[in-house]
Amino acid sequence: MENSNFSDKVIEALSIDTVIFGFEKSKLFVLLVKHGEGKYAGQWALPGGFIKYNESVDDAAYRILTDQTAVRDIFLEELKTFGEVNRYPERRVITVAYYALVNKQNFELNAGASVSDVRWFNIHEVPSLLFDHNDILDYGFNHLKHKIQHEPIGFNLLPRKFTLLQIKELYEAILETELDKSNFRRKFINMNLLVACNEKQKDVAHRAARLYRFDESVYNNLLKKGFVFEV
Repeated sequence: MENSNFSDKVIEALSIDTVIFGFEKSKLFVLLVKHGEGKYAGQWALPGGFIKYNESVDDAAYRILTDQTAVRDIFLEELKTFGEVNRYPERRVITVAYYALVNKQNFELNAGASVSDVRWFNIHEVPSLLFDHNDILDYGFNHLKHKIQHEPIGFNLLPRKFTLLQIKELYEAILETELDKSNFRRKFINMNLLVACNEKQKDVAHRAARLYRFDESVYNNLLKKGFVFEV
C-alpha cells in the first residue's frame, strides 16, 4: 500500500530481485528478462528494479514482477538480502531477493517497457547474468531444495489437478535425484494431503493416471494437530 507522506521516487540504494521458478515436463525452469535499454541492454538478469519511498518492500516486489513479466497472483516470499559492497558496479546498492513459484502453463508472458524479452530457461542452462544474479539464483535454488522437503509449497508449481507421477518428477527435478516410485507414492498418500478428484488424465498416449489436488485447508488443520511435513 502506498503512503502519501513519502515520495513516489525510487530509493536508488535499495532494489528488488526475484527468482521465479516454473515446472514443465519433468524439468525446472527459471524466468529471466533481457534488459532493453541503457548500458546493460541485451543482457539477461533476474526480474528486478528499485523500491519507491512510498511503498512497502512486498508491494515493490509485486509491482516490479508484474511490470516486467505480466506474472501476477503467485506464491512470492522473501528470500535474503544481498549487500556485498561491490555487487553493483556504479554505486552502493543493496537488494532484497524474493523467490516465486508459478504454474508455468498458466501464464502468457509479456515483456514490460524496460525489457526487450522475457523467457523461461532450464535451471541447468542459465546464461551468465548481470551483477550477482547467478549467485542469487544459486541461493534461491538451494533454498527451494530445503523448503520443498519441509513445506508443501511445491504444489504451486503444478496444475490444480495433477498425477502422483507429476509430483514425483517435480521433486526429482528440484532435488536433482531419482526417487523410489513406490516409497514416494506411499509417503504422499499416507500424509492424507491429497484429495482424489475421481478423474483421470485425458488425451494421453499412455494409460491414463488418476488425478489429485492439494487441499490447503486439510494441511492447515493437520498443522494444528502437530503434523510435520517431511519428504
